[in-house]
Amino acid sequence: MNDAPVQWFDVPEAEGLWEGDLVDAEVAGEQVLVVHHLDGTFSAYQGACPHQEFPLSYGKWDEEAGTLTCSGHGWEFDLNSGAGINPSGCRLYRYPVRATDGGAVRIGIPRDGESHYNRCREA
Repeated sequence: MNDAPVQWFDVPEAEGLWEGDLVDAEVAGEQVLVVHHLDGTFSAYQGACPHQEFPLSYGKWDEEAGTLTCSGHGWEFDLNSGAGINPSGCRLYRYPVRATDGGAVRIGIPRDGESHYNRCREA
């Protein structure tokens, strides 16, 4: 994440999301993948694979290991950090997240005028 100021948006798709599940949402015009980890925390990443833009929500999610494998070409990511596992040199863009005790989930979209989407061609 960069240090640009963010604007916070509610993500109704993530409210009531069970631990160990994920959901795709459009937040302020950006595709975002929201992850509710087994420990109760949330993470949010770009919603399309940096390889060929397949929706990451269609991938194979292993909630115990915290990994997601893209259904497009098998690229694998650690959804605890956004780091690429295969290939290791690629990383998902990570958004700031706030979750309230009342169940609301908010995503911070940087107000920097830049794309919040990492792109990686080939491993």
